[in-house]
Amino acid sequence: MNVLVIGANGQVGRNIVKELAETNHKATAMVRKEEQIDEMKKLGATNVVLADLEKDFSDAYEGVDAVIFAAGSGPKTGADKTLTIDLWGSVKAAQYAQEKGVKRFVQLGSVGSNDPDAGGEAMKPYLVAKRTADDMLKATDLDYTIVRPGALSDEDQSGKIEVSANGFSSLEGRSIPRADVAKVLVDVLDRSNTYHKTFEVLQGEQPVGDQLETL
Repeated sequence: MNVLVIGANGQVGRNIVKELAETNHKATAMVRKEEQIDEMKKLGATNVVLADLEKDFSDAYEGVDAVIFAAGSGPKTGADKTLTIDLWGSVKAAQYAQEKGVKRFVQLGSVGSNDPDAGGEAMKPYLVAKRTADDMLKATDLDYTIVRPGALSDEDQSGKIEVSANGFSSLEGRSIPRADVAKVLVDVLDRSNTYHKTFEVLQGEQPVGDQLETL
């Protein structure tokens, strides 16, 4: 499949592009700046498109078979960016997918978005945006999968995870490398058992494929 990676220049996004280059899929990396094009190609992107998530980016879907939405403003930006990128960017991405006939859509979410009120005031706008974006994706007719990782780390990929469709009872002291999150986002592309599923993921003891088979 030709996979459009939205948020390709982000920390998880860059890992996604590298991960796709090691599969039978092709990565079309969506970036905002021309100076990011060469870097995306070095990471393994087959194609790079210039587009702005806060504007019309429907042209990026040309020749695309699937989408991985990994864009995010992060919890440290202002509420305006949280709304326009994490929420509205996701909504537009799903709308364009429907308009272009792209059925497969994988979205990077966040643990804690199931209950934004419990996340604290500082995180609440971010978690509300993520939860609302997820809910709106679920209302589409797309073959979606929503992956909600825990705290992210820059450790090397372990290839071992733990997933929970109902949410982990405790996240204390636990995290997951960004490289492992990218591996999960790419691995679910071909797994029909993950269609219309939302699950949390942390670093664990079982291989990625084995854990995804349990969903």
